[in-house]
Amino acid sequence: MDYFFILGNHPLLSMAEILAVLPTAKNPRLCGTNALVLTLSQSIDIPEFLKTVGGAIKAGRIEDNLSKISEATDIGVAVLSKFLPETGKFSFGISSYGHNGPVPKIVGMTIKNKFREQGISCRWVTSRETTLSSVVIEQNKLLSISGRELVFLTHNKKTLIGVTLGVQPFKDLSQRDFGRPARDDLSGMLPPKLAQIMINLSEAKKDDLILDPFCGSGTILTEAMLLGYKKIHGSDISAKAVADSEINIAWIAKRYDLKSTPTLKKADAKTLEKLYKVNSVAAVVAEVYLGPQRGRIDLKKVIPELNLLYSQCLKSFYQILKPHGRVVLALPLFRQGQTFTNLDLEFQGFKIINQLPDNLLDREDLTPRQTFIYGRENQTIYREIIVLEK
Repeated sequence: MDYFFILGNHPLLSMAEILAVLPTAKNPRLCGTNALVLTLSQSIDIPEFLKTVGGAIKAGRIEDNLSKISEATDIGVAVLSKFLPETGKFSFGISSYGHNGPVPKIVGMTIKNKFREQGISCRWVTSRETTLSSVVIEQNKLLSISGRELVFLTHNKKTLIGVTLGVQPFKDLSQRDFGRPARDDLSGMLPPKLAQIMINLSEAKKDDLILDPFCGSGTILTEAMLLGYKKIHGSDISAKAVADSEINIAWIAKRYDLKSTPTLKKADAKTLEKLYKVNSVAAVVAEVYLGPQRGRIDLKKVIPELNLLYSQCLKSFYQILKPHGRVVLALPLFRQGQTFTNLDLEFQGFKIINQLPDNLLDREDLTPRQTFIYGRENQTIYREIIVLEK
């Protein structure tokens, strides 16, 4: 059966995460820029799945397809009819993804009229955008027994029709981001969604040991807890960072009633071999220090310093990683005008991994070394998300 996933603001990174989490998925195809359709051999619980991935805004199941837009009304009615309540008013919405543009408004109006002709009280939920946001879907109860969103996805010359079965838990993610009791805005804050993505890109198993040697305020550690990892270690050269992580870990553990908590240490990421045995760690997942965040940045000074620091760290990671173990890092990516400058690290013994299909590896939203660019338009320092395998 086919499922669709509406990807976040960094679609290729989101797609790579989903392909990492669903390694048996077949026939991945992008509809437009931000909708992914996959064929799965088994059904999945979409609401639960969306709690475990950071890169999908909403998702659902493909129900049918049409060869021309004139079929949209009849097929749309047939699909939505599967979800009609026994009594009461029914609400529906329509979103369009793909290069063919939005479905004409007449389709929504005609669907509404056809239901009314059948004696069904019906409300069509609309938005200024051609797609309904997760907030609109939730506020209008389009995931309840009295509502549903119809999704049209164009791929090549074919239009698929699906229904949304779940949206990203945006309220919970916001609380985990902005509600954390220990925050350090000066050193930068890793969004929980990005932490989820990075952990999933490591493809570590739930009983593997994963390590964040730049734990900061503990976002990767707490997201790993929520994803069900049992052997989570964190360290930082800053005593304050370790203390902040302890506070946030206790907050998450209490909030979600989690019994297993990470092991924390104050340690230098350049000498982790003093703490861990050779071939003992399955994955290193971390956001490193991104360099100065304010004022004028002297790249000629900053970049060589960071190159040396993180090349030394990679040598230490290599010693403690298991064979085929992975390192997933958020590295600084410096922007000057339209030009990006990445760090030039020594990757001795590692190879760069990218889970995307080969036909997507030459996209402009990847770096020349086929790693992911993460950031907003107004930023000076972006993040480069890189996956390395021993």
